[in-house]
Amino acid sequence: MNIGIIIGRIGGVDGVALETEKWIDVLKSMGHNIYTLSGQFQERPMNPATETLVSEMSFFSPESFWSQKKAFFYPETDPRELIEHLNLYSKVIYKKILNWIGEKKIDLIISENASALPSHLEMGLAINKAVHKSGIPTITHDHDFAWERGDRYISPHREINDFVTEVFPLRAPNSVHAVINTHAFNTLRERFDRDSVNVPNVMDFSIPFGVQNQKNEHLYEHMGFKKDDLFLFQITRIVGRKGIKTAIQLLHELNDKKIKLIITGNYADDAGSAYYNELVNQIHELKLGEQVNFAHHLFHNKGLSNSNGEVRFSLSDAYARATACTYFSTYEGFGNAFVEAVLAKRPIFVNNYEPVYMPDIGNKGFKTVMIENGNLTPDAVKEMSEVIYNMKLSQEIAEYNFDLGKKYFSYDTLREKLDELIGKALAAAGS
Repeated sequence: MNIGIIIGRIGGVDGVALETEKWIDVLKSMGHNIYTLSGQFQERPMNPATETLVSEMSFFSPESFWSQKKAFFYPETDPRELIEHLNLYSKVIYKKILNWIGEKKIDLIISENASALPSHLEMGLAINKAVHKSGIPTITHDHDFAWERGDRYISPHREINDFVTEVFPLRAPNSVHAVINTHAFNTLRERFDRDSVNVPNVMDFSIPFGVQNQKNEHLYEHMGFKKDDLFLFQITRIVGRKGIKTAIQLLHELNDKKIKLIITGNYADDAGSAYYNELVNQIHELKLGEQVNFAHHLFHNKGLSNSNGEVRFSLSDAYARATACTYFSTYEGFGNAFVEAVLAKRPIFVNNYEPVYMPDIGNKGFKTVMIENGNLTPDAVKEMSEVIYNMKLSQEIAEYNFDLGKKYFSYDTLREKLDELIGKALAAAGS
């Protein structure tokens, strides 16, 4: 089957892009031909044989940037120009989608969050029109929805809010939904009477990950630490919902200069660097400057060196040298960093984050030290301390969690879910 994937950007480290690449791997292993239509191919060259660029589909295109600004951030008094703009550029994208469908002889479409979150209004409308017009079986991979983002996608213009409600999420009769957690499954049914398939984020448990090797052997030196230090790794971006303040407080409570906290992500998504500054102030007040390293410059998702030839480490290298991982998020759509730690056989300290952790991950029986509402109780700190200092206990926990992760969050699970989704999409389209 020729399967066409439509996505705003691919190749980067955001959750949508990462999961899409995993879907592509598994779909290819199932014997399907995959063609990708995207507005941006990040950090790698495009393969013209199977990948097609539509620049208007980029989140950073002038057209999309302008409409987001006028719809949600700096609206004009009269929305008519904005509506004309949406209609005009959605037609441009719509025609290119139809041409692509014809050229590549697409049998089934997968829309990667582009039909769920209104972060590109024109693309969402264009996909909506193309799916209705073509009648092709369609799977919408819905990672998150507008109502999950607070007031980010609420416009002062009634017309724009009506537009968002009508177009997002896509609800064509020839489409089916893949969601990433139980909360989204229930919400789609309650709001729209739409069934969906709950497809967890997965990892390839057949490939070694987080393995200590010659490359990462001296990672501690690149961070300015010593070989016998104990490393807590916070392998996330720097944004408020990641609960990094709790990880810093844990460092303070442990009261051991040999324990270091490494934060691998950057603060590019932190508006005005406000949260980053809060973390810096906290580190200063607790006098932990010699124990915390903001190390985003050292890490790249795939370990690619930068243009100056400087060594950069992969996330796998980070996990390889972690004594344990901190993951005190308050909210996640799923939680890739949790599954990564499980795959890397590293113990993890976790906050019971909403709305996903217990309904979709924690109830599987993983052994963690879990806290509630970011509250580091003395008992929790004691448990974490035992895991950090007791290597035998740490290894036992890691092996146990790895087996559970392989059972619930592997490519085998994804293959089963994709089989189910394709069957439902074909049935919905009457194919």
